[in-house]
Amino acid sequence: MTINRKRVGVLISGRGSNMRSLVEAAQAPDYPAEIAVVLSNVPTAAGLDFARQQGITTTVVEHGAFGDRESFERAMHEALVGHGVELLCLAGFMRLLTPWFVSQWRDRMLNIHPALLPTYRGLHTHERALADGVKIHGATVHFVSPEVDSGPIVAQAATPVLCHDTPETLAARVLAQEHRLYPLALRLVASGAARVEGGKVVVDSEGSAPDALLWPVTLAN
Repeated sequence: MTINRKRVGVLISGRGSNMRSLVEAAQAPDYPAEIAVVLSNVPTAAGLDFARQQGITTTVVEHGAFGDRESFERAMHEALVGHGVELLCLAGFMRLLTPWFVSQWRDRMLNIHPALLPTYRGLHTHERALADGVKIHGATVHFVSPEVDSGPIVAQAATPVLCHDTPETLAARVLAQEHRLYPLALRLVASGAARVEGGKVVVDSEGSAPDALLWPVTLAN
């Protein structure tokens, strides 16, 4: 059976570790998306080299070459459309997007955030989680809206916060979950199993619910 694979563009500004996880997932013949282009606003971004090594088309649109954000974004938009992109994934893209750009990709642009939204929007999520003493932290894939880190949630992954954690150790554990979560979320969206209805994401065939994650674990006597 032939799979109708959605053409996906990935935006990066650095090494693009989440982009790598998407590229690797898309190598499976039954995956419903293909990475059509990797675009960066930084010509020296390490993730571009990885994409080229994988035979993926890359392009650079330097934000500093434009007089304002919307001009930069219009150039990005034209490049993405020119490559036939249907879905867009942000993977460490370090530029705030204007409402104009977001509107062009409404319900077609995903972002991954290192926290369990709607908590800890913005930066320094791991430091803030540790400062608050939370016991469970994690990552969220969501559709992008004009408000930062506020779009409809597609999928989330949780990880326990350990007593000896530092921001670095917690970040590493969350990142490992991100690399599992983003390909799952893109699969759901690209296949049509996840869609936005009434401002929230509805997922078909969720299956039986697993037991809740409990942390810390209570040891039996």
